[in-house]
Order: sequence, then C-alpha cells, then structure tokens
Amino acid sequence: MVGFGKKLRELQIQEWKGYYINYKLMKKKVKRYIEQMEVGAQNRHNVLRDFSMLLDNQIEKIVLFLLEQQGVLAHRLADIGQELHTLFQQPNSLNISELQEAYRDVGGDLLRLLNFVEMNAIGLRKILKKIDKRFGYKFTDYYVKTRANHPYSQLRQVFRHVGIGAVVGVLSHGLADLQDLQQCQGSYISIYDQPSYTHQDPVLDSIKVAVDRLSNSTNFLQFLGRHAFIMQEELPSPSEDHTVDERYHFMSLLLNLASTFLYMVNTYIIVPTADSYTLSLGAAASVCGVVIGTMAVAQVFSSVYFSAWSNRSYLRPLVFSSIVLLVGNTLYALAFDMNSIVVLLMGRLFCGLGSARAVNRRYISDCVPLKLRMQASAGFVSASALGMACGPALACLLQTNFRIYRFTMNQDTLPGWVMALAWLVYLLWLWICFKEPAHEDQGNLVLYQADTGPAVHVAVENEHTQPLLMNSEAKEQDEDGEEENDNAEETKKPVTSIVVAYKLLTPSVKVQLFVYFMLKYAMEIVLAESSLITEYYFIWSTSNVSIFLACLGLTVLPVNIVVGNFISNMFEERQVLLTSEIMVCIGLLLSFHIMIPYSVTQYVGSALITFVSAEVLEGVNLSLLSKMMSSRLSRGTFNGALLSTEAGTLARVIADGTITISGYFSESKLLNATLLPALLICISSIIATCYSYNSLY
Repeated sequence: MVGFGKKLRELQIQEWKGYYINYKLMKKKVKRYIEQMEVGAQNRHNVLRDFSMLLDNQIEKIVLFLLEQQGVLAHRLADIGQELHTLFQQPNSLNISELQEAYRDVGGDLLRLLNFVEMNAIGLRKILKKIDKRFGYKFTDYYVKTRANHPYSQLRQVFRHVGIGAVVGVLSHGLADLQDLQQCQGSYISIYDQPSYTHQDPVLDSIKVAVDRLSNSTNFLQFLGRHAFIMQEELPSPSEDHTVDERYHFMSLLLNLASTFLYMVNTYIIVPTADSYTLSLGAAASVCGVVIGTMAVAQVFSSVYFSAWSNRSYLRPLVFSSIVLLVGNTLYALAFDMNSIVVLLMGRLFCGLGSARAVNRRYISDCVPLKLRMQASAGFVSASALGMACGPALACLLQTNFRIYRFTMNQDTLPGWVMALAWLVYLLWLWICFKEPAHEDQGNLVLYQADTGPAVHVAVENEHTQPLLMNSEAKEQDEDGEEENDNAEETKKPVTSIVVAYKLLTPSVKVQLFVYFMLKYAMEIVLAESSLITEYYFIWSTSNVSIFLACLGLTVLPVNIVVGNFISNMFEERQVLLTSEIMVCIGLLLSFHIMIPYSVTQYVGSALITFVSAEVLEGVNLSLLSKMMSSRLSRGTFNGALLSTEAGTLARVIADGTITISGYFSESKLLNATLLPALLICISSIIATCYSYNSLY
C-alpha cells in the first residue's frame, strides 16, 4: 500500500509544489517532539504551542494560495463574461464554441484547485490523527475548538472551501447561457429563475463530484453504503482499480448479496415465534432471549475465522457457511419433535457459526471496481434491510400445523425447514455460478482503508513488492541526512490479534465503537423482546408481532433516503450523530411503563423512534469510524470492519442475555428492567460524544 506522503508527491501539481502541506516536515516534527519528551527536553505545553504555530503557518500558506488562485479564476471568468455580453449583441457560432472551450478551461483549472484543497485537507486530518495517537492526548480537540469556531478561521477555509461555490455558479451560468444562445438563438432561460433547468456538461459534472467529495455532501446511495463500512479511497490509484476490474464477476457479487439477504432472513424469521417455541419445549418464555442470542454468540467467533479465511478464498467459506446454516436450521426444526431445548440451541449456534457477512463485505471491497463499489455497498445494506423485513413477514405466512411423516410442520418448526431448503437451493446455485477471483499470491493482504473521507475503499498489498517500495523510500534523504519513510505507518504488518488492534484505538475511535455498541444494544432490545412485551401487555398474536417487526424493517430504506438526500447535506456528521443519539435516548424514555396503563400507541411510537434513530445513527457512526481508524486497522484479518462487527455482535449478546435474566425474575418488570441498562448506556454514549465532539470535525 502506497503511503500518503508518497501519493502526495506523485499526485501534486508540480508548479504548486511549494504550497501544499509539508507532510514530511510535520511527521519529522512529531517524531522529534516524542524523542525530546522522552528525555525530558520538552513538556506538553510547549509541544502544544509549537505544533499549533506550525499548523497555523501551514494552513495560512494553503489558504492564501487558494485565495490567490480563486482570484485568478475570477479574473478569467470576468474577461470571458465581457466577451459573452458582446456575443449576445452579435451571435456567432464560431465565437460561441470558443467561449464554451474557454469556460471549460477554467473548469479544468478549478478541478485542479479542488484536488489541491482535498489533498491538503486529507493531510491535515492525517497529521492531527497522528499527533493524537503519538502523544496520547486530545490535540485535535484543542486545535479544532480554538481554530474552527473563530470568526477569522482559516481552518474553515480549507475544510469548507469558502468561495469556490461562487466560481462554480458563474461557470454553470455562463455555459447554460451559451447553450441557450446556440440552440434557441436568444430565447434566454435563467438557471436562477428556473432551477429545474440544468445544463449538462462533463466539466460541470466532474466539478460537482469533486465538490461533493470535498464537502462530504452525500446522497441516498452514499449514505446507505456507509452502513456496509465499505468506502472508497481518498486518493485512488488507477492501477489498483484495474486489478480489481479483472476480478469482478457480477453473478458472484449477486451471490454474496443473496447470502447477506438470506442470513438476515434467517436471523429474524424466528423472532416472532421464539417465545412460543421455548414454551412448547418446557422452558420459560424469556428463554427466547437465549435462543435469539445464541446465534450472536457464535457470530462473535465466526466473524474472525471467516475474515481470515477470505484472505485466501471466497468460494470455500461461502460453501462452508451454506452447509453449516443448512445443518443449523435442520436442527432448529427437529428440536420440536425431539422435545429438546438443547437441540434448539445447537441449531441456532450452528446458524451463528455460518455467518459469512465478513466474506460478503470482503468480496465487495476486494473484487468490485471503485466505480461500482458504492452501489454494491448500498446493495449490501439494502439486502440486509430487506432480509430484516422479510424474516418476520415470512414467519407471518407460516401459521399452519400439519405433519409430513414423523415431522411436525407448524409456526415454530417451519422457519427452520424453510430456511434449510433456502440454503440448500443457494448452495447449488453457489456451486454452479460462483467464479473464484484470482488471488495474486498467498502473500496478498486485503486492505480495508479505514481512515478515508465520506466514502470506504480497498487496496491490495503484495508482500514481494513491498520491500522494493521500502528500499525506494529509504533512498530519499531529508535535509538533515535522515532517512524518509513517508509510509512507515502504512507499511507495518497488519495486527495479529484483537488485543493489539484494541491498543491502536484512539479515544475518539473508542467513543465511536461505544456508540455503535449502544445503538446495536438498543435495537436488539426493541426487536428481541417484542414478542414477549406485546403478548404480555396487548395479547398480540404471532401474526401481529410479525407484521410489526416487518414494518420496522421496512422503515430502513425510506429513512435513509430522507437522511441521505437532505439531512446529511444540511448538517455536519457530528451534529447528526449527536442528534440521533439524543433521539434514541428519547425513544427509550418514552418506552418505559410508569404509572399510566401501557398502550399500543406508546409502545409502537417509542419503538419506531428508537429503531429509526438507531438506523440513522449507524450510517453516520460508521462513516466517522472510517475516517478516524489507524491505517494498521485498514487491512488484514483484524480490520476496522471486524472490530465494529464484534462490538455490535457483543451488544446483541448482552442484550439477549439481559432479556432472559430479567424475564426469569419477573415478566411484569421485563420491559423496564431491559430498558434501564439501555438508557444508561445511551446517556453514557451521549456524554462521551460531547467529550470528543471537537475531534469529530
């Protein structure tokens, strides 16, 4: 994997070389500060002051050059505008074409300027993250708090690119006027009077993409894709994407999405009937928490070995997963006729051991080209959401009771039989149609780029070529004769255990993982105990519970459309994050049963607020995690996606255990007993988010 320092040198515009952030100098300063602090030659106060001054000077250099270039572009646009005014008096097709090319030339230079700003913004974010990690205190929090909110903030000029929008507006207006003049011969249509009137031009389209990426603006597809924790590269390499293009196979991608869908159906199809199943086997209804949670317990371990296995193959782990899930669902269905709660739990345990979601994510990251990766990521999340809705809906359709030979077919066993059949069909489809991508060699490590901007990417690092890159780097000497190693951090070997991975987490990343834990805990409480709560308070049938859960699942896509297309473009991610946490807290508070009779309206309304808010929170949370994680956690088995998956799975395990324990002591107090820890965790996450708020800038 090529380090950021090397990419900065390769991709920077040479005539602007002196105006980019001096990433090499900043890294040297960080290293020198650490050495001085170790021998007592520096204290933290001086480091804070000196490095702040250095950063201020770097940002000032960038901003002044940015303003200068904006002035040059504005002057060129003013000259072209005068020619356009003259052209309106005497239209000439040749002059129209010349002015269109002149506008496009300005657009091309604006694209270069946007690239300049983006590379500097990435460099600033990386160096702030590096100093937080090395010094062990929140320098970013201090720096952002004192600089970003100042009325004369230069930092805001870099991250908010003030003034560029005006240049884009003049370009759009001018090209639209020329097109109107060329096609309509004077029938003037203003883009301001008629906002729906848009001029399509490749330069404007490229500028829009660059501005959206730089401003972290989003749309439904991008926002949905964030839930998959699969994003695109900050500075993509064409050679890397060419390699991925050769490995792409549409049917194989479709099979991975089908696996994701079926697994989510498998997870939630038993939720409406889990309590009645445990009762029929002689156990308490609250044991349904253990039945549901057993799958999550197994998934804690399966995520790790599937993540490691996908380093070498995609087909074999998917085949293994399908077989294990086939066996697990068969055991789940047979438990009724065997009258054994142990067999029931074993069946769910096998289902959890067959969780191949790590392989599905990995395939999208490794084998789908960059231009399609966001769509594939959104497909992954959509398949998950659809499976979450279809599982309970399918359970609603299985309300019957008959026998085939010695096997009972009823609402409790049919989910197992149906899913066993589904996995058998899937296994045959997989074996016939899946195309195993070529792995370059066993030394290849898949890299999940975790500290990216708004969108997740993957690159491939070859063990045999890496020493050549390192030797090439080592040949470059800095002014003091020290060896430069711009990608020292990036070229370290991937972490070998989850304990080592945890040690690499900064305080801000830990807070975001805790937020992810909280939202998964809250969602699991709402979903897993729904059959118990609704039966106790409202005497709902299995069909009613199934419809309720299916409706919750169906809210995922509409909510993400609203958030992705509107809310995320209006507010910063950290603002959406904090607001969503507060809404989850409000939803939990409204769910408590205190004094007044508990009504269907109160339960459904509060569950909807909690679930929807948690869904919004998940997308923003994973997006922020992707920006802040260390590059060492961007690749290998113990990557950032695995850590977030483990945090969420652990939350589900604890939530299901809480339901079982609370229901064992008193079913009448089950609701409040399970909501109280969820509320405390939620309040803790809000406090932690406020504490790290400025580091999320």
